[in-house]
Amino acid sequence: MTPKHCFLGFLVSFFLTGVAETQPAHESLKPQTAYFQSRNFYNILHWQPGRACANNSSVYFVQYKVYGQKQWINKEDCWGIQEFFCDLTNETSEAQEAYYGRVRTASAGIHSGWTMTQRFSPWWETKIDPPVMNITQVNGSLLVILHAPNMPYRNQKGKNVSMENSYELVYRVFIINNSLEKKRKVYEGAHGVVELEALTPHTSYCVVAEIYQPMLDRSSQKSEEKCVETP
Repeated sequence: MTPKHCFLGFLVSFFLTGVAETQPAHESLKPQTAYFQSRNFYNILHWQPGRACANNSSVYFVQYKVYGQKQWINKEDCWGIQEFFCDLTNETSEAQEAYYGRVRTASAGIHSGWTMTQRFSPWWETKIDPPVMNITQVNGSLLVILHAPNMPYRNQKGKNVSMENSYELVYRVFIINNSLEKKRKVYEGAHGVVELEALTPHTSYCVVAEIYQPMLDRSSQKSEEKCVETP
């Protein structure tokens, strides 16, 4: 079945259920929702295709703008694409700015209207990954080394910018005594190197960590447990 027949078949089925009478063709192509997903300031626009059946001839066009500006800007890499997402990280790199994105569909010579996101602010909405954590035994102590996730931006030397160099972050470290099945917080602060002392010999411990953002009163998920046995 050709894309055009697929689309016409969809309209017929809607007509038989009494819905197509008030559903113009371009409206059934229009993406149903558009929204940003942001992780570590990588900002991706996603959308759900319209109620018309998706087919190989359907293509999507993406625009974006800064909040307060009137002019929409074409995202050239996402102009006439078949994917249901578009990377707008570079276009939304000012974390404390607010942005909008919008997307439309074209299929079989028919163009839909635009579907727009809600206002999006990376600073408020991005989700931060847990810290990368390494543990080294030093005599009877544990040395916990923490690194915040990298951001999608590079410095003048071409290296990825770490989040801890750009934002106020607090590390929280928790230790679990497996023999007692007891968990307690042993550190909260900005330092990425934490020494855990006064541990019971010949005991199995697990350590987890998270990142806390004081300005937003928000925490990352906890890292995976890393476990060791003291000598």
